[in-house]
Amino acid sequence: MRAEGLTSLRRVWRDHRRAMWIWAAALAVVTVFYLAFWPMMGEEMAAAIEGMPEGLMAAMGYDRIGTAAGYLEAVIYGLLGPVMLLVYGIGLGGRLIAGQEEDGTLELEFAAPVSRLRIYLERLLGSWLLVATLVVATTVAVLVSGPLFDLGVEPLNVLAASLGLLLLVVGFTTLAFALGAAGARRSAAVGAAAGVAVLAYVFRGVANAAGVEVLGALSPFAWMLDPEPLVHGFEPQSLALLAAISVIAAPLGAWAFARRDLMT
Repeated sequence: MRAEGLTSLRRVWRDHRRAMWIWAAALAVVTVFYLAFWPMMGEEMAAAIEGMPEGLMAAMGYDRIGTAAGYLEAVIYGLLGPVMLLVYGIGLGGRLIAGQEEDGTLELEFAAPVSRLRIYLERLLGSWLLVATLVVATTVAVLVSGPLFDLGVEPLNVLAASLGLLLLVVGFTTLAFALGAAGARRSAAVGAAAGVAVLAYVFRGVANAAGVEVLGALSPFAWMLDPEPLVHGFEPQSLALLAAISVIAAPLGAWAFARRDLMT
């Protein structure tokens, strides 16, 4: 596919770039805002949560919040970042085929002399690029905040955590996109992907609180956070598991999309 021929990809970018830049700015501001509290709240926060039940602390990821890496994981990579990015990514994934089929704005692309597979791949790539831009904005905000607020987290470890976050969000974005391409309505595609994401988050919390290891093994949130990338850096096995969500969902969605009767 030549760059000048990426009509669907360029249309996705053009249609969504304004909202994406607003989201990017919001994510950067929220990230810096919460990290600015670290110098004041590090020891105080650790003391405040000391009386919490141990299981609840583990479930919420607060058991390491007294360290800069633990605070960054619990607040940005374990909560605010995934929540905001998943809201954006899952909504976008459900919109790009299912939503635009429903409102009729995809009909011109179906009428053009291009294959369904090309439309599918370009739109999927467009969703990935938009999500990646938001993760980059979050990462830059963390890297800038590091020296400003004396976080002391290695930049390479921040990149490792951000790569995990990117693969997590891209995975659920791809799931919503593939479900919509396979014929699910936008609301069903978004609801199913969001439901799986919530269940994955609950699984990790229960696994940490109750020691049910099998639930942690099934949770993408555990794959992303439990290797502690902000402390230990890149963990290839966990990253491979996160990437597998997209690697499995994308081809299945393409297969179903190619075989659908789009007239029904």
